[in-house]
Amino acid sequence: MTAPASATHRTAGTRDLWLPGADGTIALHTVRPRSEAFELAAGAAGSAPTSRSVYAAGHVVADPFADPSDQGTARAIDWETTLEFRHHLWSLGLGVAEAMDTAQRGNGLDWSLARRLIRRSAAEARTVGGSIVAGAATDQLEAAQTHTLDQITDAYLEQITWIRESGALPVVMASRQLAASARSREDYEVVYDEVLRQAGGPVFLHWLGEAFDPSLRGYWGTTDLDVATTTVLDIVGRHAATIAGIKISLLDAQREIDLRRLLPEGVLMHTGDDFNYVELIRGDDQGHSHALLGVFDAIAAPARAALACLDADDAEGFTRILEPTVPLARLLFSAPTSAYKTGVVFLAWLNGHQSHFRMLAHAEAQRSVPHLAQVFALADLGGVLADPELAVHRMRQFLAVAGVDG
Repeated sequence: MTAPASATHRTAGTRDLWLPGADGTIALHTVRPRSEAFELAAGAAGSAPTSRSVYAAGHVVADPFADPSDQGTARAIDWETTLEFRHHLWSLGLGVAEAMDTAQRGNGLDWSLARRLIRRSAAEARTVGGSIVAGAATDQLEAAQTHTLDQITDAYLEQITWIRESGALPVVMASRQLAASARSREDYEVVYDEVLRQAGGPVFLHWLGEAFDPSLRGYWGTTDLDVATTTVLDIVGRHAATIAGIKISLLDAQREIDLRRLLPEGVLMHTGDDFNYVELIRGDDQGHSHALLGVFDAIAAPARAALACLDADDAEGFTRILEPTVPLARLLFSAPTSAYKTGVVFLAWLNGHQSHFRMLAHAEAQRSVPHLAQVFALADLGGVLADPELAVHRMRQFLAVAGVDG
């Protein structure tokens, strides 16, 4: 694919790029100057937001020199750069949500690697006073078979204990093994009641929708989300003293708002809605959501700048900075939603947080070249590119390898 002949001889410092579209066309895009949000974020760095509890779910950086046979082992991960990215998030005052879906949990990062990542990240958090939560699941159990409720409960508790002993707050994630083994709403209640009874301290709950993981269809024992919501509220009501917060990742703003208004006092709603986060975090006259978001990995600096506005009771400034990132987020998390990590890591590379665009389990191939070209364009329009000249340089490299000339 070649740019029009009249536009091929451009200077090295240009911000003009020819980007391929899904329809086979190629269009000129001129990159904007760096957003003021980065300076605002720098001014707020070093302290956490005061008006909201905020966590960014961090991605894992693969080792680009790992052999294909290293996949699933510690050799597949660039541990130093992975931890450096956590320090980037902490430096902005954001908390880190470790070893969750954004870290390719269950799709390149199994429990044997997750437990090591959690232990190391929690140790790094202590060196800077950073906030950290970490995902507790049941993925030490075989995924291809069913398990007893006691086995699933014990698996949850093993991970919760490891996370708490590491110094992080456990997030009780949705369990693929429970989804495959449970036969009723009551089975979910048995497991969650026992896990929360023995949790040994505060935890978060995470309700991950099937858009993110199709194997979780029918979670809570039903495909009727109204019935599922009732089950969640019943569990939360019985264990409100243990549940510090709940993350909802259903991409359904009104359902989150409705559930938020029914939570017991002291249980904080943390949005996991990567489509509607602006309105949910901003809130209304009846309350607001806090945040535990994968998209905040990609838009950490603009998010921190926007939250600084919210801390100053400037809701308009919050919206002005963060609303332009929504088209990017909606593209990143477009179907198949589970492939969103590819765009997140692509942006980490464009923004200089890692030296390459490689992923665990070769997940960089899960999105097309035109899709990633659109990610680049919307990141620019959303004020997400930390160093536009570096981003342009790296985008040119990426397009050249893909056969896009000019």
